[in-house]
Amino acid sequence: MPAFTPTELAERLGSGLLSFPVTHFTRDLAFDEPAYRENIIRLGKYEIAGLFAAGGTGEFFSLTPEEVGTVVRAAVGSAPEGTPILAPAGHGTAQAVAMARDAEAAGADGLLLFPPYLTEASADGLVAHVRAVCESTSLGVVLYSRANAVYTSDTVAALADACPNLIGFKDGVGDLEEITRIHSRLGDRLVYVGGLPTAETFALPYLELGVTTYSSAIFNFLPEFALTFYSAVRTGDRTKVRRLLDDVVLPYTAIRDRKAGYAVSIVKAGMELVGCPAGPVRPPLTDLDDAERALLAGVVETSRTAIA
Repeated sequence: MPAFTPTELAERLGSGLLSFPVTHFTRDLAFDEPAYRENIIRLGKYEIAGLFAAGGTGEFFSLTPEEVGTVVRAAVGSAPEGTPILAPAGHGTAQAVAMARDAEAAGADGLLLFPPYLTEASADGLVAHVRAVCESTSLGVVLYSRANAVYTSDTVAALADACPNLIGFKDGVGDLEEITRIHSRLGDRLVYVGGLPTAETFALPYLELGVTTYSSAIFNFLPEFALTFYSAVRTGDRTKVRRLLDDVVLPYTAIRDRKAGYAVSIVKAGMELVGCPAGPVRPPLTDLDDAERALLAGVVETSRTAIA
């Protein structure tokens, strides 16, 4: 049995900052399980509401289904007691169902349901996809709206009625009008998670819409900064939020935007800069070059003085 019921998991996720640990690779791009486990232990020492193993920042898209299971089991086995671990499910419906069942067998506390791979689908098709996954597991499921799986308020409302264990909605689109509609219709039936790249950029306006938490990639290598930023958002310290945005987050995003895929690559570069190397990214992603790493080193140094 998972440590959290779906309702308990939703409450926990909405209570604090979330993060997606990177997946550690060796130089020959094999999963580096000892280093990964050590990192989960490190991150679990902080006040975090949940860790998403093998998620987007964890390069889910580059992992085989067998590797996903290995990563999830490593996270479950290494996280401190009481730290929720959410596993990914994705690709086609049959694969997503298999991943959901394997995650539950591995002891995960919940699921993040990624968009189906490549193919576009109608709203009815997406409903069937999500229902199949929810019905295959007793775990709480967080729906990820992004790319070729963008869920409208009508679709989310129908799924919330049909799937008691659908507990969350993660927005990776940035359509504020649709988020407002979803929250207006469903209220606290779901927990709402900000999921745009470098979610700190949008945290303050999202909070006004009922999105109480977000997934912080920066937490991987600047956990103290990430938690300080989150606290400023939740306490409504707008002056501090804007200062930290100007000094750290926006310069960080300027590096991230230099090349497609850098939303993940920049995190691994940051890990190396702070002495917690996680290895390279797998293709088709590419690593930062030396000049970009130097720029990021400056951002890292600024972040330390910004929260001092």
